Amino acid sequence: MEFKSIYAVLLKQYIEFKRNIGYDYKDIATFKIFDRFILQYEVTEIGLTKDITDEWSKKRENEADTTRYKRVNVIKNFSIYLNKLGYQSFIPEQIKFKKTTFTPHIFSNHEIKAFFEACDNFKFKEKSNTRYVMPVVFRMIYGCGLRVNEALSLKTEDVNLTEKYIIIRNAKNDRDRILPLSESLTDICLLYKEKCLSKNLIEKYFFSQYNGERYASNTIYKWFRKILWEANISHGGKGKGPRVHDFRHTFSVHSLIKMSESDLDLYYSLPILSQYLGHQSLEATDKYVRLTSDMYPELIKEINNLCSYIFPEVKLP
Repeated sequence: MEFKSIYAVLLKQYIEFKRNIGYDYKDIATFKIFDRFILQYEVTEIGLTKDITDEWSKKRENEADTTRYKRVNVIKNFSIYLNKLGYQSFIPEQIKFKKTTFTPHIFSNHEIKAFFEACDNFKFKEKSNTRYVMPVVFRMIYGCGLRVNEALSLKTEDVNLTEKYIIIRNAKNDRDRILPLSESLTDICLLYKEKCLSKNLIEKYFFSQYNGERYASNTIYKWFRKILWEANISHGGKGKGPRVHDFRHTFSVHSLIKMSESDLDLYYSLPILSQYLGHQSLEATDKYVRLTSDMYPELIKEINNLCSYIFPEVKLP
């Protein structure tokens, strides 16, 4: 647990304080991000100002309301702690949000095939880099179960096509991880590299625009919607999906189905999937699976039996 900002000592003290009074404190990842945030703004005096807390509280690109709520709440409580120690600090208001009832779209094998066929045959502009990027970036997201920004943030040096793996750095929950690439995905990446990336790899990002900058997630979503249309996959409208992120949900479910069909012991394979996805806890992976309970009741029943030793009793919805 290493912090580098002016709050380093106080952050460690606060975490120890929470643990000493009985909390199983799991917000260290948030504090590491906060620590970097403080360094970025070159804060030199202890005591959180309104400007700093307002900046911290701003909704980030593609950030879920629940994630923002937790992130702001952590710093709100830390600010209260600072005030009790005599460091005058602004206490941000609690973020309000409506609990979502959104259910992710789990793509069928037929839909996956239709999407990638439509993507490969899409009529992109002749001189556009996009015609090479989109078929690969969507395969990377689905094939590796990535979050959108994890794929877009991949640096050229983090994609090792010789050893067939990628490195995800500074991801959600402040976790780095190494993920294997399948043979087919490696071959597609090699073709993309040959077509799009310069021989001396001056591009910073693996998925680079012509100016060398990374793609914005909303650009990826724009093309995603167009390709869905070409693939005859219906979209429910804004906020209803399918979303690009649903490729990650689909990867998770398809992986569990393959594990079950291969007679792999879910006692061992579920924690592996959890680590692979970069989840902070096994419960997060469990939630992914339960979202698909209507589609795969037998799999859910098996996971419930195997994981009852880890989770509190949970009834199927």
